[in-house]
Amino acid sequence: MEDKYGGDALAGPGGGGGGLGPVDVPSARLMKYIVLLCFTKVLKAVGLFESYDLLKVVHIVQFIFILKLGTAFFMVLFQKPFSSGKTITKHQWIKIFKHAVAGCIISLLWFFGLTLCGPLRTLLLFEHSDIVVISLLSVLFTSSGGGPAKTRGAAFFIIAVICLLLFDNDDLMAKMAEHPEGHHDSALTHMLYTAIAFLGVADHKGGVLLLVLALCCKVGFHTASRKLSIDVGGAKRLQALSQLVSVLLLCPWVIVLSVTTESKVESWFSLIMPFTTVVFFVMILDFYVDSICSVKMEVSKCACYGSFPIFISALLFGNFWTHPITDQLRAMNRAAHQESTEHVLSGGVVVSAVFFILSASILSSPSKRGQKGTLIGYSPEGTPLYNFMGDAFQHSSQSIPRFIKESLKQILEESDSRQIFYFLCLNLLFTFVELFYGVLTNSLGLISDGFHMLFDCSALVMGLFAALMSRWKATRIFSYGYGRIEILSGFINGLFLIVIAFFVFMESVARLIDPPELDTNMLTPVSVGGLIVNLIGICAFSHAHSHSHGASQGSCHSSDHGHSHHMHGHSDHGHGHSHGSSGGGMNANMRGVFLHVLADTLGSIGVIVSTILIDQFGWFIADPLCSLFIAVLIFLSVVPLIKDACQVLLLRLPPEYEKELHIALEKIQKIEGLISYRDPHFWRHSASIVAGTIHIQVTSDVLEQRIVQQVTGILKDAGVNNLTIQVEKEAYFQHMSGLSTGFHDVLAMTKQMESMKYCKDGTYIM
Repeated sequence: MEDKYGGDALAGPGGGGGGLGPVDVPSARLMKYIVLLCFTKVLKAVGLFESYDLLKVVHIVQFIFILKLGTAFFMVLFQKPFSSGKTITKHQWIKIFKHAVAGCIISLLWFFGLTLCGPLRTLLLFEHSDIVVISLLSVLFTSSGGGPAKTRGAAFFIIAVICLLLFDNDDLMAKMAEHPEGHHDSALTHMLYTAIAFLGVADHKGGVLLLVLALCCKVGFHTASRKLSIDVGGAKRLQALSQLVSVLLLCPWVIVLSVTTESKVESWFSLIMPFTTVVFFVMILDFYVDSICSVKMEVSKCACYGSFPIFISALLFGNFWTHPITDQLRAMNRAAHQESTEHVLSGGVVVSAVFFILSASILSSPSKRGQKGTLIGYSPEGTPLYNFMGDAFQHSSQSIPRFIKESLKQILEESDSRQIFYFLCLNLLFTFVELFYGVLTNSLGLISDGFHMLFDCSALVMGLFAALMSRWKATRIFSYGYGRIEILSGFINGLFLIVIAFFVFMESVARLIDPPELDTNMLTPVSVGGLIVNLIGICAFSHAHSHSHGASQGSCHSSDHGHSHHMHGHSDHGHGHSHGSSGGGMNANMRGVFLHVLADTLGSIGVIVSTILIDQFGWFIADPLCSLFIAVLIFLSVVPLIKDACQVLLLRLPPEYEKELHIALEKIQKIEGLISYRDPHFWRHSASIVAGTIHIQVTSDVLEQRIVQQVTGILKDAGVNNLTIQVEKEAYFQHMSGLSTGFHDVLAMTKQMESMKYCKDGTYIM
């Protein structure tokens, strides 16, 4: 557990005191320190597994006392803290006393968590470097978390802890009538077990939470110890004095325990070698090697190279430590009547280990934010000029609580996302009421419908997230912004509905052949409650359905999200770029949410109708008939959404703008000074943006900006509000013609567009 406190933190290059940071070591010499660090971490894992075996027969306080005693004896003997260095003042002795008390408390939490979770899970949870935990807390609670990479690392760490809490089938404690480790023969262990039970969680899950708490305390303990280590003359001297004071503190407690409790150890002599191994591997060797490597290498490299071997060795030892051969080798340390009860290796802990390794690698890496600049031009001497601040601001991240607060604020500001959020809250409330009443009355129908409603909430969450993302600002990577996420969300929701309709259809056909008997006692109240909730959703989202039909006719209104840029050109060729007001368009995300609510409403109506027919006439075939009818209606209502979303994703020319764009291109061809145009491309980017690009060839004596403004105005009137124009002067045009014979084919194709005619079915013909 003990880490270095930065006694050599002021060592500069070459070991002098002239600068900060680690000593510069050639890469060839660096390898031996990496190997030494990895080997030490493997030995520490061995020591933790041996500690777990010892804690089965030795009281936890006695165990900590022996570790502190062995460490203090070795460090006082070799460090000589009393004869070397400056004299310790009374005020410093008080700080050392507090340091020792804090160290004992953290050791108690650490090893008690070891008895609850086993060595494998303890190594995964507790053996993280300080820089990893500090980076994690920085991402969660500050606005300078280090960018998206650090946020991703923090998410991996949280997922790993959740896997240990929810998906780790380590139910050793639940199977045992008595706790095999940490027996209840002292007030301390009884108090700790009572605290775990008070949380309402099993011992294993309580141990996970305890180790997470101990890890945070350890990081704070090390941070506070760094200044004290400088005051008393170095980290090694502080460690030696603190261990000695800890022995003096624990000695009276151990004496009382020895007198008042019955020991489970048959022979203390047989435990000398195991305790020596634990003291040397866990306490002494790890401390000294970490101190050396922190001087020779960067802290981030120490954290990265140290975490991987200890996690991998923990997984290997967790699998082989209970092997019959190793079990026989360790039989001398167990009482004859004691059974071997071990924490098994589960799928949840393997997944957790993978995420812990990924998070440690990401969180321990140095932040590269602001190191890569954006080229903004050249100086008169030809030196490239970079903008670093803009890139740094671009990649800045904010803390998760602040992100949630800002996201909630954005959700409530806009009408669509606000309606989705309110309906999601109502749906979740009804879902939990159904689940609670179903568990209370032991009704399988209510529980099943509750989980069905919970699945529907996932579609609402996706729609809410898409509505929020669509308003995110454009970035250097996503230069168009995130407006198309709404199209993608509607497309995915449509696919979900098609899958649901397919399975309902297949099940309905099977039940038509052999209609089952149904118990309709609980169907009516559940269906009426669901119908009321869904009717509220229909009223809230009906505008999305009506607007989607209006968009197909080009009459849907949309707010202005655009802005204008100045045009610019060059003597040979140039281009213009324009953003204008939106001409309107479909919101596939809101249509997808509306269709989900509509499908649930139809389902509730179908259940009510079939229930009435079954109760009144005994027609059990009414249930599959209603389901079949509902499945067909869902499929027919979803097909237009899928079709429209596919057209947008495939960059199709918006159907409602085809005629206007054809007329606009004819007007462009007639502009004075414009020779021809080529490569006209127009597509819908999102519900509010229709983008386009076009190349125009102009005469040499014409003013470029006038032509660009005329073309922009014509296409803007036709509905294109995000336009890029490439201007090619006649001289450049002729130059390209001389260089490439294929350019004549391009010119010929361009001129052929004059003879193209427009048809009502949305196609062009010659």
